[in-house]
Amino acid sequence: MKPQNEHWRKKSYQKVTLETKLLVVDQILNGQLSTNFASKKYDVPRTTITYWLREYSTLVQQNQGMGKDKEIRKLKEKIEELEFQKDFQQDIIADMELITGVDMSNLPAGRQESRCPKH
Repeated sequence: MKPQNEHWRKKSYQKVTLETKLLVVDQILNGQLSTNFASKKYDVPRTTITYWLREYSTLVQQNQGMGKDKEIRKLKEKIEELEFQKDFQQDIIADMELITGVDMSNLPAGRQESRCPKH
């Protein structure tokens, strides 16, 4: 029987730099190291490395999400710009119809100039 005074001591680990964490994660994701081997090589618990991998994948997903949000924002801005151009062109067409008295919407494409009355 073990004496009751005996306490289990946790193994102490040194603080790991961000560069080392990224190196370990990169080597595992590229298949250069297993989690178990990385744990032994860098003297870091496997659970800690698993945590780094999970955090890294979460960060990557968030960055991809931000990229998608940015792309959606750009596309919405482009839609607004194109709608403005369309409205502007429709206003010009309406003004030309008032000036010339010709209904431009009934003209076939590419034939607008030939049907306009000459002044």
